[in-house]
Amino acid sequence: MLKKSILAVLTLFVLTACGNKNDDLSAEERDQVIEEGTVGFEMMGEDIEKAENVPAEDERAIIAAFDEYIAALNAEEINRYMQTISKDPKGFNYDEEKTYATDVFNQFDIKRDVANVTIAKYDEKEAQVFANMTMHSLQLETKVEHESAGRQVTVFVKEDGDWKVTSVFYIGDDTKSSTGK
Repeated sequence: MLKKSILAVLTLFVLTACGNKNDDLSAEERDQVIEEGTVGFEMMGEDIEKAENVPAEDERAIIAAFDEYIAALNAEEINRYMQTISKDPKGFNYDEEKTYATDVFNQFDIKRDVANVTIAKYDEKEAQVFANMTMHSLQLETKVEHESAGRQVTVFVKEDGDWKVTSVFYIGDDTKSSTGK
């Protein structure tokens, strides 16, 4: 039972703390999000194509913003992490995110490894960064370990000249998940 509850908390952390609000959407709203291109490509395929229209300067800035987002999460530094988040995100509430992330940082040691980082969709106001992600976590109180893997799209918006996280979409791969091993 404890392992299942830890798994549920970790799943919520991936979905909520990273800004996915799909659970709050009706079927019609979910269809509208897909139709409007909130995630502008298929996350399920093997190959993710790099957006061809990304200026070199923006590409460096977007990848640096993504790297800082992951590094801040891995360092569990709440102020640093919140600096990577949009002040007006589409996928979550800024203040609730700070409270939730603080709680998770206090209860878990979580490290994310990312691979295949690719800017898959870009315009001058928004960029979608795809990555394969493996998350290693340890619940501090119980010492129960969990590892999970999945595919994530982190959506960035240009805010005051910087790229900030506005929403995150994640699909887990249950075949690469373990608890307590």
